[in-house]
Amino acid sequence: MNEKIKDKKSLGRACARCFLRSYFVGAGFNTRGLQNIGFSYAMQPGLEAIYSDSLELSKARKRYVKHYNSHPFWAPLLIAIFLAVEIQIKDGKFPVLLLNKVKNTTSYTLSAIGDSVFAGSALIFWALATISLLLAGNTVPAMLLGLISFVGLQVFKIYIFWGGLYKGLGFLDQLKRWDLINWGERLKYVNAFVLLIIWTQLWPSGMGIFQWYGGAVILGSLGWLIATGKISREVIAVLFVVASLFLINLI
Repeated sequence: MNEKIKDKKSLGRACARCFLRSYFVGAGFNTRGLQNIGFSYAMQPGLEAIYSDSLELSKARKRYVKHYNSHPFWAPLLIAIFLAVEIQIKDGKFPVLLLNKVKNTTSYTLSAIGDSVFAGSALIFWALATISLLLAGNTVPAMLLGLISFVGLQVFKIYIFWGGLYKGLGFLDQLKRWDLINWGERLKYVNAFVLLIIWTQLWPSGMGIFQWYGGAVILGSLGWLIATGKISREVIAVLFVVASLFLINLI
């Protein structure tokens, strides 16, 4: 009984180390396995606590040095889920042959959600809201927004790590009920509204509406040309520099 309690405490400390290491998942990024080095590094303490047999530990390590890539905000969840899966593998409750397929499917699905919700919506909202607040001279609220966002992210990471550790793959059902994709789409509408506020704050006092929106149309058209590959961004950069020098000399 004491030995079992000791093992649980050891596993708990190892999981805490895994969580801290999740912040370094992207540190060993490479073109072959992408984030696999950082991910296997983060998994290491937990695997050592789960497997006492050196041969089984070696096999478990090899399962996580393969290709891995996902949004960094999901790293704690994925680490926790696969630690829970490894415990099931050790107990003979999960077929090890299915792990690689489950690992790839889960990490890629969460990567798409992370890119849409976090990178494409939440981080954009933070950036736009901060710009708007600073333009209005609200320095303290801008700093508070950044601080609250940072702390909120850490709380989110701790919560999903705990959920993934105790519920394993079952936590993904709860994540599905959060409907993050649709919330990300709603936040993009909010971002568009904040962007309009910024445009209002930046509106040049001596410039007419046709000049302002004419410039916006030109910039949008150039962005479309670059995005569709009809013209390279280097050519656009050169044209921008030449046009700027021409306007400076003209003024």
